[in-house]
Amino acid sequence: MNLRDIDFYFITDSSLTRKTVVEDAESAVRAGVKIIQYREKNRPAGEMVIEAFQIKKACREKALFLVNDRVDIALAVEADGVHLGQEDMPCNIARVLLGRNKIIGVTAHDVKEAIDAEKAGADYIGASPVFDTNTKIDAGKAAGLELIRAIRKNVKIPIVAIGGINLDNVASVMEAGADSAAAISAVIASDDVEKECRRFAGEISAYKRANK
Repeated sequence: MNLRDIDFYFITDSSLTRKTVVEDAESAVRAGVKIIQYREKNRPAGEMVIEAFQIKKACREKALFLVNDRVDIALAVEADGVHLGQEDMPCNIARVLLGRNKIIGVTAHDVKEAIDAEKAGADYIGASPVFDTNTKIDAGKAAGLELIRAIRKNVKIPIVAIGGINLDNVASVMEAGADSAAAISAVIASDDVEKECRRFAGEISAYKRANK
């Protein structure tokens, strides 16, 4: 699957879900989402492995399955890849452990981090935070659309916009140069995760069709 063809990028969050992260992932897959990231900061490794296996099962042959931060969990469940923050395992080391066929995404808060990630072998950049967000308390100060524009000018790999994305601003991040976008609270905290996933995917896909 070409990462540039992905529209909505789904990220789980156990602190916001009204059900379970597994049920949320299943809802996202039913909505046609093509990439699911399992993001968990507070569970023991054993519980994470169980949840990761369940989400992987939901994604099977329908969506790519990535694990946030934890290369060990990704290896344990044979996920499609990982997403790494700046404080996580270096991308080049993760590549050695995971192999060439796995996907590695790296969060970048500025152009230098994005360039470094591309050089280290990242498959995509998570540009974050674009707008103010309360979902990731360690995200830092919002950089605005200029973050996406600046990264787009300096890297060739796909960009996922992250941080404060909602239906009102998602088109603007695409216009700035993102290939896809992630929205956490705007989707997970809703009453109908599947419906919101469809709405976001529809907005992104409509923008791409109109701007081919």
